[in-house]
Amino acid sequence: MAQVLEFKLPDLGEGLTEAEIVHWLVSVGDVVAVDQPVVEVETAKAMVEVPCPYGGVVTARYGEEGTELPVGAPLLTVAVGASAPADGPEPDSAATPTPGPAAAPVAEPAPSSPPSAPAPSRDGASGNVLVGYGTGAPVARRRRVRPQRNGDRTVPPAGTTANGTAGPVPVVSPLVRRLAREHDLDLRALTGTGRDGLILRCDVERAIRDGVTASPAVPVPIAHAPAAPPQAPDRAQASPLPSGATRVPLRGVRGAVADKLVRSRHEIPDATCWVDADATELLAARTAMNAGGGPKVSLIALFARICTAALARHPELNSTVDTAAREVVRLPAVHLGFAAQTDRGLVVPVVRDAHTRSAESLSAEFARLTEAGRAGTLTPKDLSGGTFTLNNYGVFGVDGSTPIINHPEAAMLGIGRIVPKPWVHQGELAVRQVVQLSLTFDHRVCDGGTAGGFLRHVADCVEQPAVLLRTL
Repeated sequence: MAQVLEFKLPDLGEGLTEAEIVHWLVSVGDVVAVDQPVVEVETAKAMVEVPCPYGGVVTARYGEEGTELPVGAPLLTVAVGASAPADGPEPDSAATPTPGPAAAPVAEPAPSSPPSAPAPSRDGASGNVLVGYGTGAPVARRRRVRPQRNGDRTVPPAGTTANGTAGPVPVVSPLVRRLAREHDLDLRALTGTGRDGLILRCDVERAIRDGVTASPAVPVPIAHAPAAPPQAPDRAQASPLPSGATRVPLRGVRGAVADKLVRSRHEIPDATCWVDADATELLAARTAMNAGGGPKVSLIALFARICTAALARHPELNSTVDTAAREVVRLPAVHLGFAAQTDRGLVVPVVRDAHTRSAESLSAEFARLTEAGRAGTLTPKDLSGGTFTLNNYGVFGVDGSTPIINHPEAAMLGIGRIVPKPWVHQGELAVRQVVQLSLTFDHRVCDGGTAGGFLRHVADCVEQPAVLLRTL
């Protein structure tokens, strides 16, 4: 007899709490192998394929493409030990869970077994895991649906009416259920616009704007109930949009960038200083490096090498601030991030241990990460752990900028375009290749003297690359 196992969205690491379903790789009725990728999701860090730890027949999928799911939410169920689905939805149909007293038992995977046992077990589960998610022997248990409290009212579980009548509600997204619950919205009163009548987030938001409410619930007295905290204005209650206006959700990479920028501006007292530098000799040095054949050295790699030399002199800028302990934490290694514009938006890949790399090694790593960013294959590890960031906005044809620090780092160096300009060189006016450099820094980690010293050393190395020889 087949055993139905539930596979939940695993912890994808780096503190990620949710992911958006981009593309399903399997349909209901498909036979999947152990560790076969079943869905492609986009997190705040990267696009990743999620493998299923069970082998069997897919009996249900939870979530349409475009749905955001929190970590731990069901992704799909697999009938282990079955060669074909006994009965259920037609292939390619979305699963509609039916919670309530009549719900069938759902098997859930037990805590992870040690990673030293990667071989498939007899129940069809693999030993391979994603971060924080185990695929050991499952323990069958019946899911219990508990009412949730909202202030001094009891909100019935999704799938039931206020007086307790059970019945199916065509909702698969936990986020949609939560949004309805937060606004006392009765999902049974809605008509979904999704496939097969599925209730989508836009349906709930429309109902909230139209004033649809939940059925009256029986009040439950709560002794000494604390006052509810003030709620932020809900986007769904905003003024009507002007004609032709559209809403663009801030989620995935774009949402993560927005959150980080807001946090940076909120927490970091930043300041910016800038200087113009004659980059003529730096360009000549790069031409000479690339004249002898072999791997080419990129300009961004040379700026990276200059940065690591400057950070060795001014380690205050390779640090972070522990706000809870009120301490500046100086970091021993330079993990250099660089801002890259891709079709998915702005990403900041990280070159690990940049201070130990040569110009050639830096060039190769910049090229690898840039290509991965364009292809959408950057991993969460590629996008996290940076200690200092380079921002080459000169590629957009602009001279200067005051970049926002990549929280929780302490500084960012901005590089403008390199263009011919009149410049006094060796006492005479000449046309030279000039670049504007800007340093935005956290004023908590250092004062202007340190920041100015760092930026001046960078400019000196740009104008006279031989200065770098002292630190090689």
